[in-house]
Amino acid sequence: MLTYPEIDPVIISFGIFKVRWYGLMYLLGFGATYFLVLRQLKQFKWQELARQFDNLNLYLILGVILGGRLGYVLFYQPAYYLRHPLEILATWEGGMSFHGGCIGVILAGILFCRYHRLDFWKGADLYVVTVPIGLGLGRIGNFINGELYGRVTDVPWGMVFPGGGPLPRHPSQIYEALLEGLILFILLWSLKNRPWRTAPSRIWPHGSMLALFLVAYGIIRIIVEFFREPDPHLGEVLLGFTMGQILSGIMMAAGLLLWSLRVKK
Repeated sequence: MLTYPEIDPVIISFGIFKVRWYGLMYLLGFGATYFLVLRQLKQFKWQELARQFDNLNLYLILGVILGGRLGYVLFYQPAYYLRHPLEILATWEGGMSFHGGCIGVILAGILFCRYHRLDFWKGADLYVVTVPIGLGLGRIGNFINGELYGRVTDVPWGMVFPGGGPLPRHPSQIYEALLEGLILFILLWSLKNRPWRTAPSRIWPHGSMLALFLVAYGIIRIIVEFFREPDPHLGEVLLGFTMGQILSGIMMAAGLLLWSLRVKK
């Protein structure tokens, strides 16, 4: 059994103002996406999007936050928030859904690109290949906070988390940081500039990176959920599957459908 490294979630505090590791991970993730997308815009000389870049990023951040919060409310605790609607706004108390954030950012991107007459699918591919960086950093933030830990286990690398009782558990946050973050980033970033199929002149159809992300993330999340402790107020929702697995299955299906449509087009 490994010893859980108890790290203070607060990096530094100034009175009531506190800088937390989790918030820093979000900022680093947004920063990585910003600079890597900007690098691709310069590489492909897409001036139309470059001129709207900062405005688009604002829309996408709002889409992530609103989608993530509303997704958590609707997918995970609808009955509670129906009784306490004012607490929907209390994002500082925690409660964000990745799947809701994914829906929110896609909708925000579609609306912005339609209004400014930009190619949404082309832009989505530039952004989505950088998303795993933020996902991996976010899972490291979860690990530091000692939250979203795994199920009870007897593997040698199990850890006793402060809020998880006396038994060792899977460090599922680290599994996710490696799979959703590092491995998925390497996969997408290495594929984006490679020729599609066997002809060197054939590029990947616009939207295909987004489709691959949806499928790959869905597979990874379904696998990791078998090692992650289910949400205590939900448990296993249907036929032994968690809410995260059900949503990830829908995500995979959407990715496969998108792939077939974009390749045909």
